[in-house]
Amino acid sequence: MAILHQHSICPNSRFIRLALAEYGMEPELVDAAPWERRREFLALNPAGTTPVLEDATAGVIPGANVIAEYLDETAGLSLGERRLMPGDPKGRIEVRRLLEWFNVKFFAEVSNWLVTEKVYKRYMKADEGGGPPDMELLRAARGNIRYHLRYIGWLAGQRNWLAGDNLTYADLAAAAHLSSVDFLGDVPWAEDETAKNWYARVKSRPSFRAILSDRIGGLTPSPSYADLDF
Repeated sequence: MAILHQHSICPNSRFIRLALAEYGMEPELVDAAPWERRREFLALNPAGTTPVLEDATAGVIPGANVIAEYLDETAGLSLGERRLMPGDPKGRIEVRRLLEWFNVKFFAEVSNWLVTEKVYKRYMKADEGGGPPDMELLRAARGNIRYHLRYIGWLAGQRNWLAGDNLTYADLAAAAHLSSVDFLGDVPWAEDETAKNWYARVKSRPSFRAILSDRIGGLTPSPSYADLDF
C-alpha cells in the first residue's frame, strides 16, 4: 500500500488525496507537521513540504505536481476518457499551466497565508513562528482570493471544466485550495455564482467525500464546507 505523508488542511495534500481517489487508490495517510522539520520527514523531502508519496515501485515522490505527473505516467491510461491529464500536448500545457497557477500562485497569495495564520500557528511553538495570526496577511489573502475567484468563474464560464471539456488535475487543484479556505470560512461565494456552481460540481464527486469529513481539533468548519447545496 502507498503511503501519503500529508496534513489534512494542507491544500496541496488535499489535491493529491483527490487525485488518488479519482484513480481508485486508497493510500495510508500519515500526518506530517511541516513546521516541525522532523529529521525523518526531511529525509523523505529535504524541502520539508507536504505532500510526499511513498510508492513501492518508485520509492519517494515529493511534491504535489511531481506526484500528479507520476500518477498520470503510471496509471493515467487506466482511466480512459476520465484521464486527469489530457493526451494531446496543447491540453497538457493548459493543465500544467493551471496546476502552476493553483499549487504555486494561489497557494502563495491565498491558501498558504490563511492556513498558516489560522491553523498551523495554533500548533507551532514560539521558536517555530507560532503565535497569534498576522492580521495584515489575513487581510491580504482575503483580498487576493477575490481576484482568483473571478478568474475561476471566468474559466468555468468559457469551458465545461477549468482546462477544457473534461475534468482534469486543474479542477482538483483549484477545488482542493478552495476547500481549505472554505473550511476556514474565507471564500466569498456570493461574489461569483459561476465559480460557486463549478465548485459545487467538483464538491459533489465521490472523491471529495473524505475531504468534506475532515475535522481539525478546536476548529469548526464553515457552514458551507460540507453542504453540497450551499
